[in-house]
Amino acid sequence: MDDVRTFQIHVDDADLNDLNDRLARTRWPESEPVDDWTQGIPLQYVQELCAYWQTEYNWRTTEEALNEIPQYMTEIDGVDIHFLHLKSPVENAMPLVLTHGWPGSIIEFMKVLGPLSDPETHGGDADDAFHLVVPALPGYGFSGKPTTTGWGVDKVAEAWGELMQRLGYQNYFAQGGDWGSAITTSIGVQDPEHCAGIHTNMPIAAPSADQMKDLTPLEEKAIKSRQFYQDWDSGYSKQQSTRPQTLGYGLVDSPAAQAAWIVEKFYQWTDCDGHPENVLSRDELLDNVMFYWLTGSGASSARLYWESFNRGSTGDITVPSGCSIFPKEIFSASKRWVENRFKDLRYFNVLEKGGHFAAFEQPLTFVDEIRNCFRTMR
Repeated sequence: MDDVRTFQIHVDDADLNDLNDRLARTRWPESEPVDDWTQGIPLQYVQELCAYWQTEYNWRTTEEALNEIPQYMTEIDGVDIHFLHLKSPVENAMPLVLTHGWPGSIIEFMKVLGPLSDPETHGGDADDAFHLVVPALPGYGFSGKPTTTGWGVDKVAEAWGELMQRLGYQNYFAQGGDWGSAITTSIGVQDPEHCAGIHTNMPIAAPSADQMKDLTPLEEKAIKSRQFYQDWDSGYSKQQSTRPQTLGYGLVDSPAAQAAWIVEKFYQWTDCDGHPENVLSRDELLDNVMFYWLTGSGASSARLYWESFNRGSTGDITVPSGCSIFPKEIFSASKRWVENRFKDLRYFNVLEKGGHFAAFEQPLTFVDEIRNCFRTMR
């Protein structure tokens, strides 16, 4: 592990002062001519959020909490990878790599680290313990930004396999949502020798022609949701997958723009009953935004779309697999759709509450799902 070095986050005061200055000088657009979110995140809310960000939010509290968790950097194929590595007190715990997506970050997993790594302390069973590895995607957060093309989903999956080997884990589990789901699935395809099983909370699986003729209520809802996404919710992905550099100038220059770009998705994709702060606190939303703002990741994070859309592994998954379907997920799939691709499906559960950012929104449920899934594979 000579090529793995310890790391702590230390943001300069000058960077925080610059953020406050930019927030104070924000040039606002006029208000939207509708009384809802149909044209995007409302002006009044963004102004309230940014005023709180400037005058009340305290990054140092989050920085201190993060620095209490063991953090490391390692270089893989020329890119520094920042990751949390929380070893369980249970010696024979199974290694588990957790992967976030966009517009998330490692912040999503903060509330589940303790219960997953030290279940006995949190009312669980030692047999469910995991050694946790939580990397930031290349171009996201405090990981490095790739300076060459090629860092799509399959490349990241390959890097995660290298990371787990570098840490001495010959066998491991993998879990993810959003891009993390695609990366986790790719790990299952690429590294069956070492990956003992996967869990995703956004499995990408399509119905067969025969299944389309006889849809269940869940499947009908899933198809309607996908159509809504294509019609009204996918503009961000079209921009990020075609012109990420153009987008980046505004996101890296304006904190209000970066916050609006991200938080609108927390409204749309969380199970929040009409407002993201019904399920996540204002501080939690801004903690996540800070991982993009402080590191100037508006363009670099978007490039994952440019690298990965219409590319990546599409084959069958033969490693043991499990899926948890939360009701406000962007793309849902029924068990029979999933079984079309995931050939050794050990676990499948449909939840009553929760959305796209499962670990962030519903940490207790997420922990139960991870434990229940991987019990079938240990």
